[in-house]
Amino acid sequence: MPATSMDQLVSLCKRRGFIFQSADIYGGLQGVYDFGPLGVELKNNLKAAWWRAMVYERDDIEGLDAAILTHRKVLQYSGHEATFTDPLTDCKKCKNRFRADHIKDGKCPECGSTDLTEPRQFNLMFKTTVGPVEGGDNFAYLRPETAQAIFTQFKNVIDATARKAPFGIAQIGKSFRNEITPRNFIFRVREFEQMELEFFVKPGTDMEWLESWKENRLNWWVEQGLNRDKINVHKIAPADLAHYSKATYDLEYEFPHGLEELEGIADRTDYDLGNHTRYQKDLNISAHVHDNKDSSAKLALFDDETKKWYVPFVVEPSAGVERGVLAVLTEAYTEEPLPNGETRTVLKLKKHLAPVKVAVIPLKRNNPEIMKMAHEIKATLLKTGIGRVMLEDSGNIGKAYRRHDEIGTPVCVTIDFDSIEKQPASVTIRNRDTMAQERVNVADLPAYLKSFFLEK
Repeated sequence: MPATSMDQLVSLCKRRGFIFQSADIYGGLQGVYDFGPLGVELKNNLKAAWWRAMVYERDDIEGLDAAILTHRKVLQYSGHEATFTDPLTDCKKCKNRFRADHIKDGKCPECGSTDLTEPRQFNLMFKTTVGPVEGGDNFAYLRPETAQAIFTQFKNVIDATARKAPFGIAQIGKSFRNEITPRNFIFRVREFEQMELEFFVKPGTDMEWLESWKENRLNWWVEQGLNRDKINVHKIAPADLAHYSKATYDLEYEFPHGLEELEGIADRTDYDLGNHTRYQKDLNISAHVHDNKDSSAKLALFDDETKKWYVPFVVEPSAGVERGVLAVLTEAYTEEPLPNGETRTVLKLKKHLAPVKVAVIPLKRNNPEIMKMAHEIKATLLKTGIGRVMLEDSGNIGKAYRRHDEIGTPVCVTIDFDSIEKQPASVTIRNRDTMAQERVNVADLPAYLKSFFLEK
């Protein structure tokens, strides 16, 4: 089967209501996208799967939902004000701006001119005014990552939960980066969501945990439906590491535009907690373990064995929600030939990610008895907790099947004349992937579908 193209995904996403260009009626806002009726379901399902794997299925991770507006000092002392930059260059001919490291052969990507300015550093963070008066120091940033709020709330979480290392704090939330050249649909955008974990460990155990989390995250993406052969584990060269990183792995996926980062797993050492402690309280904590027993001013943990306080190291798996959505769409998109010579488009999403779990389809929407049974079945299935159940009353069974193939609905339940005329009442179940159909009694339907969605 040919590789999925970006044009195919963009067309499907707009046609079926997954993703729209933001402010489309005004010409669009570059690098910003809105998730439509089906896109928000897919996105929420992916986030729920991550949260379940990180928080619910483990006993060593707590959750957090921190504010987007970020105090300037947080990002000053984290190093973002000084280092969160990209090289920017201008084309003097067409007046467009580009990242200097994306320029090939010294030519403008837009017009081909070689008359370019010298690169200069451009800070990617968005500023906003806090309060009614503009100017001065009364401003804050829209957070460029969710991690810093986890570090600044570290002591509050410790005090509230009495956690000991190793343990983690997980967060899903919006981040903002003023990308110079947003591109490749939702892959690189200015407003996005992150699924981020900060896992705190004793110094000296960090590299072992880095390897453990690399395997954990790799396996999780495979569970979301990604082909292991399309994921490359790339270890970042020492010269290319971020300023806070001791070692980093990138999980790279074969997107339609090429092999690029899906998730990063970084060993951030004690860089962040150490910096926030030093600058916040003017303490010079240069060692990872020290004897000061007063922890009130430090983002530190007490070691019961050594009877000393230490600043933990941090291993950080960090994934973009939008990149995850793009990856699972890429993997799931399938075009299959049919016996009649036509081609059907089907999204073979994992069941737990499908925006609509079950479509209830009445054969005749102008038949009161059929419609009554359809509404009753939908209400019954909603109580099972399997997810979104949609009443599809378009009136054309063939088109309904094709639509739900295309949006990834795993099961269609059809109510026909036999359903209302024969006893015991039964319906037709159609499987998305195989297109196989079977007859199931209405009384058995909830148990049948609960079992179906529990299967891997």
